[in-house]
Amino acid sequence: MKKIIKYSSVALLGMLGFSACQRDLLNPSPQTSVSDASAFSTLGRIQSQVLSLYGSMKNGNFYGGRFVIYGDIKGEDFINETSNLVTGSDVWAENCTNSATAVKGLWAQAYYVINSCNVFIDGMNAGGSTVAGATLAANYIAEAKLIRALSYYSLLQYYARPYADGNGSKPGVPLRLTGIKGSGSSNLARSTVAQVYTQILQDLNDAEAGLPLTYGASAYNNTTRAHRNTAIALKTRVYLSMQNYASVITEANKIVSAAAPFTAATGVAHALQADITNVFVSPYTTTESIFSMPMTTTAGDYPGTQNQLGYYFSPTATNGGTGNGEFSLNALGVIADPGWTATDKRRAFVKQSGSGATLKNWCIKYPTGNPYTDYVPVIRYSEVLLNLAEARVRNLNTVDAQAVALLNAVRNRADASTTYTVLSFATPAVLISAILNERRIEFLGEGLRVNDLMRLLQTIPAKGTAPSKAASDVGYIWPISSDELALNSLMTDN
Repeated sequence: MKKIIKYSSVALLGMLGFSACQRDLLNPSPQTSVSDASAFSTLGRIQSQVLSLYGSMKNGNFYGGRFVIYGDIKGEDFINETSNLVTGSDVWAENCTNSATAVKGLWAQAYYVINSCNVFIDGMNAGGSTVAGATLAANYIAEAKLIRALSYYSLLQYYARPYADGNGSKPGVPLRLTGIKGSGSSNLARSTVAQVYTQILQDLNDAEAGLPLTYGASAYNNTTRAHRNTAIALKTRVYLSMQNYASVITEANKIVSAAAPFTAATGVAHALQADITNVFVSPYTTTESIFSMPMTTTAGDYPGTQNQLGYYFSPTATNGGTGNGEFSLNALGVIADPGWTATDKRRAFVKQSGSGATLKNWCIKYPTGNPYTDYVPVIRYSEVLLNLAEARVRNLNTVDAQAVALLNAVRNRADASTTYTVLSFATPAVLISAILNERRIEFLGEGLRVNDLMRLLQTIPAKGTAPSKAASDVGYIWPISSDELALNSLMTDN
């Protein structure tokens, strides 16, 4: 009898409708595999498979660490300290090969997640939905589709040309939408970037329709499980990457009020935290945290060796940190911006060590030491506000008053000394520049920097000994994994 879908040894998140106090139910006994005949035969097995989808996404090679890390170290705000290929020195230096650890590991884990989602959706359509009932089945399938959409979006950011290059006409990635349960199903040509984005948006639209509005009073589940506002928030990111600014506005308006203080009026009551530092400390479940990857001290339920955000960004214990000091902050990067004032609360995420020639700065946004149980942010409400602000300026081509108010909302909660007015910006371009710079400060260490550069086809600046990469340069995007090229005869390289 065929076997399908591996399970994580630890269930990672709350089951649909369960309260946060029932955490014993979040850790079912480990299972290695189940048969085709029984995988969807009980509600418990179906629920375990849903949980395993989140588990595969929060693997250290994907959203548990490395995907986020690469999005920062490929940009200009970090300096490599260890020259270790295993921990991304080649990503930082812009010289990845087809067989690089980053290139192979991220590709493999993202497609593992996608296939897990496909197998789950296939099984639900083949009979699991009858077992779960219409409401739960719709919720669970919607969760799988959101995870699949986020995985495909993530692949496009590293392995395909930005949408702006040819309006999505360039080669994307293989668009696999049915589950692979055995060998002989690897051959599939690349879809275009536009075709992959179309599927991503279809999945997110389906997810918006099928996901619950909230998980009740459980702040844990509202942060770590996909709900309706998660799908909407991710659509603002996707549309921004496509430069479809009108659609960013349409989506963001669903969960952002027209005036300050900006909040989500329906679904989970998302809002900015008054103190930004509260977002990155236990319990990590503020209303600003739309979607995060939770970590615990249970074996197998944290990112694993050389995958953790704190391991990469925090200095060593000798220098007052909890990490391995893999990447320091570039002294010529955003921390040198005179507009980032000394009294800005986000300066608390920057730590200095040494003096004189040995002086270095570090990102300590993830301070918890081994086994590194800080939650990994996927998307926060502040991003939705800044996505909306940028989209409004670009779409209206004006110094838009609401965009200024949205920018102020993010800046003022950390830096009360800075308040912008429409007169602060001589042109729409100046306002856009301020919004992009605010993103650099706000999301330092959260993996968004290189996406912001590449979606606009901007040059990735030089840093340290690493050269700049113009949009037309070889290496602006990664090569395709050598494993995929070996297994898929229809695959082409970048």
